[in-house]
Order: sequence, then C-alpha cells, then structure tokens
Amino acid sequence: MSFLFVPLHVVGGGNPPWQIFFCVCVFLFCFVFPPLFFFLFIVCSLERIKHKIFLTYLCASSMSSQVVRIVGVGRTAVGRLGKSASVLAVEALRMALRDANLEMRDLDGLVAVPSLASPHFMQAHYLATVSGLVRENKELVLRTIDTGGAGPITALGTAGNFIRNGWTHNVAVVASDAVLTLSSSAFAERSDASVAGGELEKPCIPNGYDRYAQWYMKRYGLKREQLAMVPVLMSSMAARHPDAMCREPYKLDEVLRSRRIAPVTNLLECARRADGAVALILSSESHYARYFALKKLDSSKPVVVSVGEASGPLFPPAIENITPELFSCERAVKFALGAAQLGIQDIDFFGLYDCFPICLIRAIEAVGLCPIGKGGEFVEAAYNEMMKNQGVIEPSQLRINTHGGLQCFGAPWEVPAMYNVTEAIAQMACSAGNRQIWPVPKRAMVYGNGGIFSASSVAVLGNGVY
Repeated sequence: MSFLFVPLHVVGGGNPPWQIFFCVCVFLFCFVFPPLFFFLFIVCSLERIKHKIFLTYLCASSMSSQVVRIVGVGRTAVGRLGKSASVLAVEALRMALRDANLEMRDLDGLVAVPSLASPHFMQAHYLATVSGLVRENKELVLRTIDTGGAGPITALGTAGNFIRNGWTHNVAVVASDAVLTLSSSAFAERSDASVAGGELEKPCIPNGYDRYAQWYMKRYGLKREQLAMVPVLMSSMAARHPDAMCREPYKLDEVLRSRRIAPVTNLLECARRADGAVALILSSESHYARYFALKKLDSSKPVVVSVGEASGPLFPPAIENITPELFSCERAVKFALGAAQLGIQDIDFFGLYDCFPICLIRAIEAVGLCPIGKGGEFVEAAYNEMMKNQGVIEPSQLRINTHGGLQCFGAPWEVPAMYNVTEAIAQMACSAGNRQIWPVPKRAMVYGNGGIFSASSVAVLGNGVY
C-alpha cells in the first residue's frame, strides 16, 4: 500500500506512462471518496510503523543474542618485576593480541581497571594512547572500571555489552599493577587511603576483613584454625603452578605463627603482594570465526555466558551492626546463574576471590557449595582430606582456585580476578597440566570482590560446545 506515498515524486520523473497513469487514477479516486483516502492513509501508516518496530526488534534480538568469546589471553610473569604497571599492561595486551591472531588495528574497544602503583586519569584512555591503539584505530570505545578487585569481572561484562550492543567487534580487557615494586610504605599509605573514612585501624583493609571474620566467629562459630587452613590449602594448589609465587605448601602452625597483622589475621593469611598484568581479548563469535580464527572455535576460547553484579558498603560498620545482608556475593551469583539459566550443579570449576581467608569462606557459601555459616567446616573437611593424603590436595577433590588464589599465586592489587579467569580457561581447555580437574570442566564460575566486601562481580564461562 506504500504506492499512496509515491505519486507526487514519480510523476514526470522519467517513469513509464503506465505508472504515471496508475498514480493519477489512484489520486483522483481518493479525491472523489475522501473517507476511503483517510482509511487507506491510516492503514498504510500503521503498516509502516509495524514494519519499523519489527526491524528494530530483529536488530535488537540479533545484537543481544550474539555469542561473546574470550579469544586471546596475555599474562605476564608474577612477582617483583621492576617494571611500571603501564609497561606490563602493554606487554600483556600484545601477548593477548598474538594469541587471538589479531593486530592492534583490529581492536575497536578497550576496558581497563585502575592501577595503585601507577595511577592515571582515565586509565583506559591512557593505555589506549601509550599502546598506540588510538593511532591504529580512531573509532574506539574506551572505558575505565573502578569496582576494586571485582573490576576485571565487571570489565568482562562491560566488554561483552559493547559487543552485544553492536558498538564493537573486538574488545581488550586489561588489568595491571606493580605493587611489589612499590615501596612497602607507599603501598601501605595508598591502600589505606583507598578505604579512608571507615574508622579502621591501620592497615585498614586487613583490619576491615578481620572485623568481618570476628563477626563470623561470634555468629556462626567459625574457628581460628579454620581461617588458617585456607592459605594451607591454597599453597598446596599453588605449588603445582609453575608461575605461582608460593613454591612450597604451608604448614598450619607456620600460618598461625606468622606475624600478626590484625586480631585474627596473620601475615600468611593476606593476599600476596605482586607485580603482574593480564589482558583478555573478547570478540563476537561470528565476526571472529569469519575473519580471524585459524581453526574451528573450541573450549580454548570460551564463551562469556553471563555476568552478575551486586554491591555493599565500602567499609564495614561496627561489629554489632554487621548483618548478613551486607554481603553482596549471593546476589551477584543469583544474577549470573539466572541470566545463564543454570544452577550451581552445572558449574565444574570455581575461581573464587580469596584476599583473606574470610573472603574465600564467604565465597564458598555464597556460590552454594555449602550452607551459610558452614564455610569453615567445608574448609576443615578439605584440609583433613589433604592431611590424610600426605599433605596433598587433589584438584578434582577441591575444584577451587587450582592456581593458588591471591594468597599464594600472587595479588597485583586489582588484577587477581583475571587469574581466576585464566585458570578457568586452562581448566576448560584441558591445559592445566598436573592441576587438571577430571572430568574436564564444561563451565566455570569466576568471582571478583572489591573493597571490603564492597563490590561483587560473578561471571559464568562455558566451553562453547556443550
């Protein structure tokens, strides 16, 4: 019926005589019968609107249903590296691009998290500038994410949204820091300043987590030894990883005898300060398979199935005012699993944030591996099983942090959730060596925690072939 809208521009425009005659007849007919003209006009308008809505729906459906994969991984060494966070970030980015078979010019998006050792205004824009990305591609989408240790997982979700919205095809997610090269006094001053205002004793972050640990001990009967068992388990995992900072498993009494940092937190129960960087390349599956893939996409380039986020206060209230509702991890897990239409029984590997023992114990409960308040017992059971096996914990028995986590693999400030992701990728690709879980995981859950239980970001990754 769209012919009603063409007579005025087809007449005399070099069109065939029959078309001109037809349009004139239609015009005269509608002029003689005005009601019919208005009826046809309304019908045609509605048809056009419906057509536009349908096209918009198709376009939106196509974008929202795009599969996003992690197609490239770049990870520097971990330890005291003597390089700036920016230099490490660019190194990791170039490694990830090589792994993805991409050039710098192929990137049209970059998401970055801030650095404590080398802070820069608008970190993503800074990295895009110093890496040369802005010279290679002028049509970029750049974003800096600041949700603390949850940042890398939040960034995964952000990069995925860039792709699903049709803004980009290939996005880099980059996290780097050099807090071990940073002097101890500078690190203490900057880390305390990050949670200033909470009336916490210094060092502020360990004392903040310690306050939650004390509350847990009072409310649920968590034992001091159960907290200390966490780094013992993580050190056993880390000892298998060739790049981990912790090379020998801890003994329980060694942890309990280490220097006291807060009332129920000792030195070996703190995240291990380190330098390091990780970059991930996320791509639209269809675009990547068409233009860049060297072979059929498999579990080595996993799918970002979903991401869930939730938040809490920046620092804890007084112990008597702490309530279970302050913890946000459960909500983030619920959102991630809901979006993926999966249950916890569908997850085969867990990369859980463990900056302090109470963080891992809470995460174990939050993801549903045990009831709330029973995380300490879960850890103790795993520890006892390890001791029965001559101090060795098998990865398939404890499908958590097979790389050793923040406490034993290494913790370059906001980078460590990236190690949860890279270990999940290694597990699903069956490339974890003597850390490999059997049967090979099909799906993984990775969790980043920012501040002092302040931000929770959880992602579900899949091997893409299930």
